[in-house]
Amino acid sequence: MLEVRGIAKSFGGVHAVEDVSFTVTEGMIFGLIGPNGAGKTTTFNMISGLLRPDAGEVRFAATRIDRLAPHRRAGFAIARTFQHVQLMPEASVLENVMTGAHLRGRSSMLGAILRLPGQRREEATIRDIARAALRRVGLAKLADMRAGELAYGLQRRVEVARALAMQPRLLLLDEPAAGLNDAETAALGTLIRSLRQDGVTILLVEHAMALVMGVSDRIVVLDFGRKIAEGTPEEIRCDPAVIEAYLGVPDDADA
Repeated sequence: MLEVRGIAKSFGGVHAVEDVSFTVTEGMIFGLIGPNGAGKTTTFNMISGLLRPDAGEVRFAATRIDRLAPHRRAGFAIARTFQHVQLMPEASVLENVMTGAHLRGRSSMLGAILRLPGQRREEATIRDIARAALRRVGLAKLADMRAGELAYGLQRRVEVARALAMQPRLLLLDEPAAGLNDAETAALGTLIRSLRQDGVTILLVEHAMALVMGVSDRIVVLDFGRKIAEGTPEEIRCDPAVIEAYLGVPDDADA
């Protein structure tokens, strides 16, 4: 479904990402990990469209998308969450989630101003989609609360619901467990695994190793902007290069 081919990005002569490639198969939960400064967020932003690669390609369902703006990529049923919660705190939970579904709206600005019948039908459909997304993440009863009044862990779930309201085929999760306690992280892992049953393919960037290892089918590890390992969680857990990147010493340093 997703092909990343030799992408690279530099900032002022610093190579943030260099020649990174991997493939995410449809129906997979794919983890992208690495120490701080490894290039994970830069890679993620090149896939989602916030950054354009200096070299390489990003393809979705065989179509090249790395030159498309983020809203154009959303039209390919690609949705993402962000490392830092980005909700409208004064709006209701439902209204926040509806903004995701609005990206699929077709009504004109004039139709919205005049409240034409077609616009009202579309708004009702978007509201139904948003409520379904809230049910999917277990927040249906909180739909009318102000988003800013929710606990941080629940705000994270609202962000996931907003992304699901786009009805994505590919869901990009950017450190969704950041700031969550152990119980919230475990619940998030259960939710992520269940989303695959809905036909959603997931690319996950995360620091919480227990979460990544528990939900991922395959993992790529970056360090200093380069891919140093790829494999199953079991393979990654035992890879000497990965151990050295995280601990700073080879696995057999004491031998």
